Amino acid sequence: MTRTAHDPATILIIDDHPLLRRGVTQLLELEDDLELAGETGEPEEGIRLAGELDPDLILLDLNMPGMDGIETLKRLRQDDFAGRIVMFTVSDHEEDVVAALRAGADGYLLKDMDPDDMVRQLRQAALGRMVISESLTALLAEALRSQRTQPATPDIHSLTQREREILRELAAGLSNKLIARKLDITEGTVKVHVKHLLKKLNLRSRVEAAVWAVQEGVDK
Repeated sequence: MTRTAHDPATILIIDDHPLLRRGVTQLLELEDDLELAGETGEPEEGIRLAGELDPDLILLDLNMPGMDGIETLKRLRQDDFAGRIVMFTVSDHEEDVVAALRAGADGYLLKDMDPDDMVRQLRQAALGRMVISESLTALLAEALRSQRTQPATPDIHSLTQREREILRELAAGLSNKLIARKLDITEGTVKVHVKHLLKKLNLRSRVEAAVWAVQEGVDK
């Protein structure tokens, strides 16, 4: 979908709770720069709508009957959905957060967040930035530290200058497209650099790299 800077960001909601979907819909109706593309309580229907509507962002529930959010997320990525996918859930369990981000989620927001904060986070996600509920950042950092194996400790000195530049942008929450635009290189080149730096740092996802960079002060 080609969208100008003045067009509202389109959002698809996949959540099996009708009241929740209605609440988010009403919230979006109050905003000029955010627009509901569609909503459904059925994961399979959500996957179909994602291909049909090509929204800028999908708000995806984690715990749904039948196909859960993680499986839905994986299916969407397998179908080459290129938009942003943000998990929206009540679960603040470490394993759920890590599993979602490793499966390709662009964010993880809790349903008990303040409506104004939620709108702010959705705007950031639509711009291509990674979004995580503030209460989860410390938990995520600790989870990544505890799951990392020794002695393969990440070493910033193993990276090239360009890889360090891209790592700093990852830490700022930028998507591949935004990094490419900022550094004046192709998105494909960014993907190659991200792949190489993850391998060098012994990390499994761009989110792990971003959290590690922030913790180590690499983003400064």
